[in-house]
Amino acid sequence: MLKRLLPLALATFAVGTDSYVIAGLLPSIAEDLGVSTPAAGQLVTVFALVMAVSAPVTGALTSGLDRRSALLIALGLFVIGNVATALGTSYAMVMAARVATAVGAGTINSAASSTAAALAPPEQRGRALAFVLGGLTLATALGLPLGTLIGRADWHLTLWAVSGVGLLAAGGIAIGLPAVRLPAASLSDRLRPLKQGRVLALLAVTSSAFLGAYTLYTYIAPALREATGGHESLLILALLAWGVGTLAGNIAAGRLADRHDPARVLTGALASATLALALSPLATRALAPALVWAAVWGVTLGLVVVPQQHRLVALAPAATPVLLGLNSSALYVGIALGGGLGGLAQQGTGLDPAELGPVAAGVTALGLLWHLGTMRRPAAPAPTTPAGASADPEESTT
Repeated sequence: MLKRLLPLALATFAVGTDSYVIAGLLPSIAEDLGVSTPAAGQLVTVFALVMAVSAPVTGALTSGLDRRSALLIALGLFVIGNVATALGTSYAMVMAARVATAVGAGTINSAASSTAAALAPPEQRGRALAFVLGGLTLATALGLPLGTLIGRADWHLTLWAVSGVGLLAAGGIAIGLPAVRLPAASLSDRLRPLKQGRVLALLAVTSSAFLGAYTLYTYIAPALREATGGHESLLILALLAWGVGTLAGNIAAGRLADRHDPARVLTGALASATLALALSPLATRALAPALVWAAVWGVTLGLVVVPQQHRLVALAPAATPVLLGLNSSALYVGIALGGGLGGLAQQGTGLDPAELGPVAAGVTALGLLWHLGTMRRPAAPAPTTPAGASADPEESTT
């Protein structure tokens, strides 16, 4: 099982590093491209938004392929997009390259998650999802700090490194992944669950959690300037603390979601995240408390995604690929809106990046209240399954 899941985790690691690393390089990118920091932050916003919107479309276009072929095509586009980003010399060129990269990245995330769910037996599905999602969280623990470190000399070098990781993941998938076939689903099939109120309610929780987090995280480098004194090595240390916390939260989430009610696990995560974000203006004034704060906040965010995936899979196991793809889109809608909200808050009200924490906490608190409301709602009928779909994703593995 580990041999099959490892290349999937490496692929999500490449995507995670690419998604998160721009935040650590934001000041350098803004200076090099001759734009403001909030404008550079929109590279994160547009990347996430394109991932969210394109994932259902590309998923439908590749649904007739086995998952290995779909992943290899997506990784090819992902690598080409990163190479184009590294070669970009203007804001417009870099933005266009990020759009192309995001199309490939969105396909990778949803295909990797659905493949993991298909390969794992039901009693191990939470841990399998956590392992593959661990590529994303490991990217925050290692990929983001290492990418920021590499980018100290030239931010373009980080994108070349990410391209290399993408190629390595493609090699592992080509060699180590079996030809997993899942029921084909058209675009209308993939969007049909959005007619279910229960599904929409769960996806809104995912979006709100990441909207709150990325209102601050997109601008984490300037937000930590007082704590780090502007020293990039100390910024990398803070990013490492946040990433290790996120990784620890993700590992714990897999076990907790298998043993306890995933909805209650999520309640604790969102409540803790709200408190951590509210305390950020105080915690980021000096390095020591900032490191502790970053680690704790990382744990709370790491606990979010796996319980949500678990709840969606339990809602309709036969629609697993579609629901996990929609959850991935919802996540990146939240990231995109968070980056946009953080930029608007700075430009519209003159807030310093370090003061974005209470805004982020307010958004997360609203998400928590919405989540508590979903726990009280009666279960809705399961989303309809495309014609010919099997009753369990495991039955589609070859």
